[in-house]
Amino acid sequence: MTRAKDAITAASNAPRRPPVRVRLKRINGNCSKPYPPDGLAKEWWGRLQKALGTSSSHFVNASLLQLQNAARTPYAGISETSVNAALAMIEAAAPKDEIEGAFAIQMACTHSAAMVVLSSLGAGGGSERRTPALASAAARLLKAYAMQVEVLRRLRHGVGQYVRVEHVHVSDGGQAVIGNVRSGRADRDAPHPK
Repeated sequence: MTRAKDAITAASNAPRRPPVRVRLKRINGNCSKPYPPDGLAKEWWGRLQKALGTSSSHFVNASLLQLQNAARTPYAGISETSVNAALAMIEAAAPKDEIEGAFAIQMACTHSAAMVVLSSLGAGGGSERRTPALASAAARLLKAYAMQVEVLRRLRHGVGQYVRVEHVHVSDGGQAVIGNVRSGRADRDAPHPK
């Protein structure tokens, strides 16, 4: 048990490689072309594929477009910072295939949307009618993100259900009670159904 704890501690204290990043060259107000920040295109593309859990260039291209669409900040266009933050979240999730990669993209996009809504709410963004709508949207997005995290955990580790079977043996002349039985003072003081 001590060895396992030491291994976990060593792994959590190990230096992490910086997450994969992109630079964006604006084509127009709605679209930007991603390119490597340091010029090493082949290594960069391989890191993107690994971060997204795929060997498909088409999946990487589609994922980058989806992240750009989700990374639009209100009134400011596509945010390179938001795309890179989403990529860092996705890489931290360490998807093993395209299914997990798509799910990690959804989680990153849900998180980004929740933060945009919360920032609008925190900035005093509106009237009496708009504030409850923003709060409700933020709550739904945060709940969706928490559910996505749980689904990813179940996808990787299984549901973890178990069935407990108990046997009761009653001898001749004996009595058995099936169900939850409570005893003590609380049972005597509780009102009985009529």
